[in-house]
Amino acid sequence: MKTLFILSLSLLHFGVFCQTSTELLNKVVSKINTVKDYSATAKISANIPMIKILPSQATIYFKQKNKFKVVSKGIVILPKQGFTDLNAFLSNSSKYQSLLGDTSVINSVKTVVITVIPKGDGNDIVLAKLWVDYARSVIMKSQITSATNGSITTTFTYGDKVSFGLPTKMVFEIDVKKFKLPKSVAADINQKKSLTPADTSKKGTITISLSDYAVNQGINDSVFSK
Repeated sequence: MKTLFILSLSLLHFGVFCQTSTELLNKVVSKINTVKDYSATAKISANIPMIKILPSQATIYFKQKNKFKVVSKGIVILPKQGFTDLNAFLSNSSKYQSLLGDTSVINSVKTVVITVIPKGDGNDIVLAKLWVDYARSVIMKSQITSATNGSITTTFTYGDKVSFGLPTKMVFEIDVKKFKLPKSVAADINQKKSLTPADTSKKGTITISLSDYAVNQGINDSVFSK
């Protein structure tokens, strides 16, 4: 039995590395592209040094290509990198080259690491490192370095909408010093005279739980123009 187990692992490892990084990413993108539109309820909580932000609830709307809107009565801190920017970037394979790395386990899920390097100038994303669940063709973790927001690490949890590549939970780790916060929050930081450079260099987390998905039900363009 032990020999068979080792053999099955070896075959799995061999099967993954028979695929190129481009083939693996194409499968991820193909799954993402099955979503023409969706809406979802988002519960958002932020743990950012020196800032008190109450948990908030929002409704998120998305429609191809790259129409995105968040509706909430409270202050919402929601990194676009995890929702639209990365997906849009990966959808155009001519804009980057990718390199296949080692396998890794993320939250008990076997993944393969893919490094994505943009071609040419003009890309906000400078470098991306992706941990891809090759069995389900979804991203379990991403580490994105961008020109506007520094480095953001995101972990994804999936539920009943995994067939669409839509997560039920996302946890972002941000660099407070570089991340673009809403103006009201940024003003609050500036008013805190006790805040030192050491404070602003700390890491913060943003947790988003997603539920009540309505996928491919049709969303009017007017939703995004209001």
